[in-house]
Amino acid sequence: MQKLLSYMRSAIQKYDMIEDGDKVAVGVSAGKDSLSLLAAMARLRDFYPKKFELIAITIDMRFGDTDGDFGEITEFCDKLGVEYHIIPTNLERLIFDVRKESNPCSLCSKMRRGALNKNAKALGCNKVALGHHLDDVAETLIMNLFSSASLDCFMPVTYLDRSDITVIRPMIFARESDCARTARKLDLPVKKSSCPEDGKTEREETKQFLSSLEKKYGNIRSKILLAMQNKGINGY
Repeated sequence: MQKLLSYMRSAIQKYDMIEDGDKVAVGVSAGKDSLSLLAAMARLRDFYPKKFELIAITIDMRFGDTDGDFGEITEFCDKLGVEYHIIPTNLERLIFDVRKESNPCSLCSKMRRGALNKNAKALGCNKVALGHHLDDVAETLIMNLFSSASLDCFMPVTYLDRSDITVIRPMIFARESDCARTARKLDLPVKKSSCPEDGKTEREETKQFLSSLEKKYGNIRSKILLAMQNKGINGY
């Protein structure tokens, strides 16, 4: 946890992610990344010099047309002293049954984020924290390079004028392995994804590609982030 907190505090300070009086909603998918972010943000809330409120929101895809089981996460949030909201949706049915998307991940991500931002705003939040880490940064850049010939990636801090919400990504300096280690040590209530596309996405292919390059070139993900910082790509 201390290593993850150190990375997060560095990112938060470098990009001015948190200000006094912020109310931050953590998007919780029930995976290791978002739960590690939630646990670390709750710890940070106790000592960070700029005081902020914290809530957690899960957008329930309702796979199989049934409500997801988030009982363990509810208990975890109670222990953290974090208000927790589960938002039921029909996104699974819309994406897979109605629209029959052949490449559903992009639309799913966009619609889940839209629902998250809308509900965060309704609950009085001005910021939403997402669990993207350094691995996601590198993978997103490579995916955009290969698919659209663009050096593009999500930004550390993004203000969305349509929803009047600022999206922050406090874990962009941390590796996925840091999240996995935190999840194991804290015995976080991680749930395996019920999505039928889990493990078969373009992102998973890119993850494997970068891992193969690391065998020869070392920590290539960190090198990609450093290159982005040197060139100021998307505010890095």
